[in-house]
Amino acid sequence: MDVALVSDSTGYLSPELTPPGLVVVPVAVVLRGRSYDEGAQISPGEVADALRRKDEVSTSRPAPARFTQAYQALAEAGHPAIVSIHLSGDMSGTFDAARIASRDAPIPVTVVDSRTVGTAMGFAVRTAAEVAAAGGSAEEVAEAARRRAEASRTWLVVDSLDQLRRGGRIGKAQALLGAALMVKPVLALQDGMIVPLEKQRTMARAVARMAELAHMHAGDAPADVIVQHCAAPERAEELAATLRSTLPACDVHLVEVGAVISAHVGLGTVSVAVCPR
Repeated sequence: MDVALVSDSTGYLSPELTPPGLVVVPVAVVLRGRSYDEGAQISPGEVADALRRKDEVSTSRPAPARFTQAYQALAEAGHPAIVSIHLSGDMSGTFDAARIASRDAPIPVTVVDSRTVGTAMGFAVRTAAEVAAAGGSAEEVAEAARRRAEASRTWLVVDSLDQLRRGGRIGKAQALLGAALMVKPVLALQDGMIVPLEKQRTMARAVARMAELAHMHAGDAPADVIVQHCAAPERAEELAATLRSTLPACDVHLVEVGAVISAHVGLGTVSVAVCPR
């Protein structure tokens, strides 16, 4: 049997891109004091509606017991080892929950902090699955995930920094809060945290700048380029069309981010991830 793969629900791969056999442990969205499993009990649209109502929306890591159950089931299915790949440990306690559960797992579990989130993590999982399917060891599978995640770059533009501030995921971008009404900051995911990159005067200029950055990073080499958005389909579709015309060697995907990330970035957010192959 192949090395088994576990991840969390923030990878946001479409069904056709999701590796067969991948076990996904959901991160929770907390809305009006109730906890809902992402992907099964709450949708991005429901989170968007809550944000429009100004409801308080937050997230919660999975309990270690959820990972314990997943690891036990995979051991019983006959897998020799598990690689468990998760969103940045600086942005969520999910990685720690998986690490706690791994200590008592009946088979070896290698827990990987991808230092990223969203589809950049999802494609790292996809690459790991390819190595596992080819008969790679747990070490080789984990290293493949780390390499692809490290090579990826993610940029985002938010309509407002409020949700990032409330969730504590704003990192060094905290310094932009005072000027946020006058500019549209381009943010970047660097070493597992969201940090400010530069400022643009309008959303249109900020989105155009992300397209430039994606082109600079991807170059002429093959890559998966993912445009992600929270309740901003027209803006995202326009950006994806631009990238398809300027990056012919790349596969450009358009994804609506899931409930967990929507809860943190807020309405109107658009991001680009470049994941070299």
